[in-house]
Amino acid sequence: MKFIKRRGAFAFLLIAIVLPGSLRADQVVLKNGDRVTGAVVRKDGNDLFVKTDEFGAVTIPWDQVASIRTDKPMNLVLADGRKAKATLATAGAVVEVAAQPPIRVAPSDIVTLRDDTEQAAFDRLQNPGWSELWAGTAALGLAGTAGNAEALTFTVGVNAARATNTDLTKLYFSTIKASALVSGQHSDTAQAIHAGWAYNHNLSPRLFAGVFNDYDYDKFQNLNLRFTAGGVFGYHVHKSARSQLDVLGGIDYNRASYFAPDRTTSFAEVTFGDDYSLKVNGNTSLTQSMRFFDALSDTSEYRANFDLGANTKISKWLTWNITASDRYVAVPNPGRKTNDFLYSTGLGITFSR
Repeated sequence: MKFIKRRGAFAFLLIAIVLPGSLRADQVVLKNGDRVTGAVVRKDGNDLFVKTDEFGAVTIPWDQVASIRTDKPMNLVLADGRKAKATLATAGAVVEVAAQPPIRVAPSDIVTLRDDTEQAAFDRLQNPGWSELWAGTAALGLAGTAGNAEALTFTVGVNAARATNTDLTKLYFSTIKASALVSGQHSDTAQAIHAGWAYNHNLSPRLFAGVFNDYDYDKFQNLNLRFTAGGVFGYHVHKSARSQLDVLGGIDYNRASYFAPDRTTSFAEVTFGDDYSLKVNGNTSLTQSMRFFDALSDTSEYRANFDLGANTKISKWLTWNITASDRYVAVPNPGRKTNDFLYSTGLGITFSR
């Protein structure tokens, strides 16, 4: 009998510990009657993000929310500029903010909601130092053969970006070197370098202006150095937590020096293109970039760059990378082809600051 009483007391204690934890979860009720229980993470624009145990991160249109209750204080900004940190609870057609003094507002008056983690990330973006917020990858690829034919291909790629609420800075470098030894004859089969930087500043939530500077070397196009510098205006066509599409256009200066034969060309160009990024899931992301350049003095002398990349996290810092690049020149150096296509795969590391 004592054992039964003890078991009953233990079960009651377990329920008393577990049940309040479940009751403390945030709760959102939709206008269609669906109920979402979890942790409210943030509200940006018309999207409310809730982290649930059953379905992971859930995105809910804010205008479809009938009621909301949070049991942890949220950082909120109202349409009139007021800020508060308090719990929320819907009462009729208004949301009650348990601040001091209490605030009663319509749901449409709540501009943003953030939990403490999201608020800390947002605050960090406001006035960061130049050395902060950098993130990127460094990849190394190596392939070879031995025996009747000896071949070696070596690739290196480094990409770094610093993104804030108002601007974006990018640094990039990639190189490929390939050689082969067949029947005792050794020769290089590919050798190219592409490097540069770009800076974009938001003029509005959709419009941005930017500058860029590229450097290119390609032994098998007889290209000793191509120097390109220019400015662009761009438009954020689409921007979300998972993907972003930008289109841009502008003017640049192109100076290219060649060997065999030794010659130099320089002219102004009109340029346009796009940048696209997609987070396929928590581990894999894709990037795509295209640029088209056309000489203003002779429109038949144009060129195009296309880059595609994918990386998948193997561990917290280790990634597997695939890259493909196409460089097209309508008027190549005499005796050279118009198109160079480069691709590589290998392991890399991620870094952030």
